[in-house]
Amino acid sequence: MSQQLQRGSNNGHPEPEVIVNYADGYAYSKSKFEEGLRIVLADKPAKPAKTHSNVKKEDVDLIVSELEIPRGHAERALLDNNGDLAKTLQALITP
Repeated sequence: MSQQLQRGSNNGHPEPEVIVNYADGYAYSKSKFEEGLRIVLADKPAKPAKTHSNVKKEDVDLIVSELEIPRGHAERALLDNNGDLAKTLQALITP
């Protein structure tokens, strides 16, 4: 990986936005850091969202946000009720 450090002297160039200055003259530049981060993140493939065939992502999101339960619990409840949102909500709020 390329060196992310930059000497204090800029040879007439404008001073980059610096995150941290060190006593020995080195500094971490925000722009260099972001550039390196973009390179690293671009190499990783995006993970597809896992959903079961009869479970809608919107239904899971609704249950998680309204009942404040973990996503896995909401998916399991929907699967137990064949993906029926009304039955799932009823089952989750009934003691």
